[in-house]
Amino acid sequence: MTVRYANKQEAAHWNDYILANDDGGNVFASYEFAMQKETGGYKAKFVFVDNTAVTVLEKNTPPLGKFWYLPKGPGVTATNDLFEVLKSLKALALDNNVFAIRIEPELDRSYQPTLRRNGLVKARPIIPNPSTITLDLSPSLDDILTGLPQKGRHAIHRAERDGVTVKQVKSTDKNCQIMYNLLEETAKGQFGIRSFEYFRTFWQRFEAAGYGQLFFAYFDGKVVAGAYAMVYGAKSTYKDGASVRQRTAYGASHLLQWHVIEWAKANGALIHDFCGSPPSEDINNANHPHFGVGQFKTAFNKTVTDYIGCYDFIISRPKYLIWTKVGERVAHRIHYYKNRDSYY
Repeated sequence: MTVRYANKQEAAHWNDYILANDDGGNVFASYEFAMQKETGGYKAKFVFVDNTAVTVLEKNTPPLGKFWYLPKGPGVTATNDLFEVLKSLKALALDNNVFAIRIEPELDRSYQPTLRRNGLVKARPIIPNPSTITLDLSPSLDDILTGLPQKGRHAIHRAERDGVTVKQVKSTDKNCQIMYNLLEETAKGQFGIRSFEYFRTFWQRFEAAGYGQLFFAYFDGKVVAGAYAMVYGAKSTYKDGASVRQRTAYGASHLLQWHVIEWAKANGALIHDFCGSPPSEDINNANHPHFGVGQFKTAFNKTVTDYIGCYDFIISRPKYLIWTKVGERVAHRIHYYKNRDSYY
């Protein structure tokens, strides 16, 4: 396999190449995502391994060298192809003083033993959907709606009867602040979120590229829920969702999500990714930290899809051991101290 960096013209049309990959492309491997991650200390590199386009995000981690992360990549659909791509990338990584490559392809979890046998090491997830719930958008909207679990259909119809309305809105600074306030309220005491500036630039960047859309749900004239979704190729992704903690209208978030689904289908999506849930074995485990998230999403489809998650392909074992024992932890702390933001 040949390995090379994309030239300027190819990089300028990078999404075309990502969408042509065997996996059909993923929005988290897009040019826009790479540019967004550069705001957090990564350096984006665009690489071809034969005809496979690989988005590489590079972190400089002195004195160990460099760490490469392939968001939702490489875009392969079989482990044989994965190993061929990694073997080819290794030479380029050695030339760039890279000690490890973190991969994240959307391969079924059943492949995990094969990865381990080939020396890959399980790593903590970065994009939060190693397990997720998806919805087939290829049927008609009427058939999709009637095919939803009863809980989801009931919540959607109840919200409509009670007067909840949903609008697509521009990602203006004002609307981004409203959405971020909802996120803060939802996250309080549950999980951490990035800075307002990160979300604002993300939402506006993807809207400007024609991939993203912000939605608000209203009840009695007030915003009670928000969602940000993206369509990239044949796949839509429910990137962010939030609602007021004081639930004033039953089913508002379900109706909001239904409008996201309508928008996604109208824009060519054939599958909708709800972007994260507990793994299949924990979907009904009330003690799981994301139990509530899973219960909301199973109102649209009860089947959980489990991917392999993140794995590290080791280039330099001595440096990688130092990284896993102390280096990664120190890098996280320094980055957070300087930027008040997540390292990855």
